[in-house]
This record gives sequence, structure tokens and C-alpha cells, in this order.
Amino acid sequence: MNLSFYKNKSVLVTGHTGFKGTWLCKMLINAGAKVTGYALNPPTNPSLFEICGLASQMNSVSGDVRNLEELKSVFDDVKPEIVIHMAAQPIVRDSYKNPVYTYDVNVMGTVNVLECVRLSDSVKSFVNVTTDKVYRNKEWMWGYREDEELNGYDPYSNSKSCSELVTDSFKNSFFKERDIAITTVRAGNVIGGGDFANDRIIPDCIRAAQDNRDIIVRNPYSTRPYQHVLEPLAAYLLIAQAQYEKRELAGSYNVGPDDADCWTTGELVTLFCKKWNKIMGENISWENKCDGGPHEANFLKLDCSKLKTVFGWKPRWNVDMAVEKIIEWTKVYLDGGDVSACMDFQIESFFE
Repeated sequence: MNLSFYKNKSVLVTGHTGFKGTWLCKMLINAGAKVTGYALNPPTNPSLFEICGLASQMNSVSGDVRNLEELKSVFDDVKPEIVIHMAAQPIVRDSYKNPVYTYDVNVMGTVNVLECVRLSDSVKSFVNVTTDKVYRNKEWMWGYREDEELNGYDPYSNSKSCSELVTDSFKNSFFKERDIAITTVRAGNVIGGGDFANDRIIPDCIRAAQDNRDIIVRNPYSTRPYQHVLEPLAAYLLIAQAQYEKRELAGSYNVGPDDADCWTTGELVTLFCKKWNKIMGENISWENKCDGGPHEANFLKLDCSKLKTVFGWKPRWNVDMAVEKIIEWTKVYLDGGDVSACMDFQIESFFE
């Protein structure tokens, strides 16, 4: 991938105020893109988007993807060439608490974005970011491929499966004869500096460490494809660029780590404690305590052969490096340092 491709390109990112959205916009801004973000106010407090001051470096529009009229006016104003759709209700446990809102945002939000793409005369490349959880999870030991059955179990996962189906329907119904490339990307679990979300393992670890208490792990034996946030973001940009230049490369792609980095939650937290204690000079540990929460998959792995074959893609940072980078970022943040500069340094290091 050549990030210089994005220089002066008009790129619209939905969900830009979230954790992944902030990192993506940072990458695009550094590449010289004309970035417009469309999202609700940051979903967490503190917020990575506010900490690194991105609002002053891009066109940041406060809006709801459920509002078609408002969203269309943004498309009309900025005339994006590339659209990366990331706006979502992203938490499994929250989807059990508020399933209607989850479906409304994740399904109808996707419908509205695609409708704006359909009515646009500027968009050439569209990427819908979903999740590894879109597949019907059969708890088998091999990775899911892009042609496996889509049928997520919980409301979050299922709403993302629906988002995939909506995208495929629009693609077949409206875009076959048009010069617009449409792709969905199913990413594994992301970790990285600046994630303050609830019910995510690394933010939970950091909060516990800050409070000098043991980390509570509710399911240490669940296996997930953990990857640093820059891994899928780089893949989104790679695909968006490639299909912009060659429409036949559009499709559906998995992006996740190699098998060696599909770790159990307990293994990940053990690694976090080891590195945190070494870098921070502390002595934190974790405790196995199932809280009897709602159903979540025990074993989940992706087969990323398609992405590797089509684009020559491969992961750059393993889990060990990812956790080190997270603690590096967190130390800068806790010490009151320049978080934005730390992000720039990590992005530059990632692409070297």
C-alpha cells in the first residue's frame, strides 16, 4: 500500500470519533487526505478523539447515521471519492441491553450510508467495516472463510451479519453497472492505545492497573484473533485504494492475525501483566471470575488466505508487539505526554 495515494483524496469516515475511527483519521490526515468524519459525539469519556485534538485537523461533522437527510447533505457538500463506514454500536454486551438501538444503528445506518453512496456521483470506493462475529459460530478449530454462513448469535453480531446482507443487496441491485467498488471487511478483535470502551479486555486491564486492583477476567479460556488496531485499518486503506484503481478487486475480506496470535483471553491478560509490571515497575495480576453474563463465543478464528493471496497482505505486529505498543501509548498518556506524537510515531513505525 502506498499512503501517498490518499493525498488530496476526499475521504468520508463514519464513526470517526470512536477508537478505530480516530486512529484511521490520524492515518489519513498524515497521508494528506481531505478527511470528513460523520459521527455522534465521542462514545467514551475520556475520548481518544478529543485527547489527540483531531477535530481541528479535519472536517468533523456531528451527526447520526440513522438520519438519512442529514447524512445525504454531508455527501452532497464534501463529494467523497472514498467512503469507509465504521459507525456502529460495537459492544456485544450492550447489544443485549439495547437490541433495538443496536439493530437500528448497525442495519439502518448501513442502509442510509449505502443509499447516499447510491445517490452520489463522486464515490468510487466504499468499504463497510463489520466484524469476525458475522459468521455462524460452530466453535470449530479452523478459521472461517468469506463464503461461510453469516448468522451472528447475539444482537450485535447478528446486526453486523444483516449489515453484510444489506451491502450485498445494494451491490447486486444498484452498483453492478456503475463504476463504484463495494467491499465488506470482517476484522478480528482489535486492541491498541486509547481504547476506553467498557467491556473490552485491554481497557479493563488498564483501568484495573490504574486503580491498583486485580484484573477480573470473566472467561479466560475464550480464544480470539487479537490484533493491533493498525492492522485492520491498514487493510481497509489497502482495499479502498486497490478497488478504487481496479474495481474487480472488490468483494468480502477477512482481516486478522496468523494462527499463532489467536490467543485465549487468559494468555493475553498474562502477557499484559508481565509487560505492564516490567515497564511500569508495578505488580498487577489477574483473577478468574466468571460473572454469568450473556452468551459469547468461546472459540473464534479467521482464515485470511484471500486477503493474503489477492493483495500480498500479511500481519506486521504480533500480539507481543501489540501489547508493548499499548503500554507505550498508555505510559505517555498517564504521564501527561504528547499522545498525538506517540500515535504518529507508532503509525510511522508500523509502516516501516
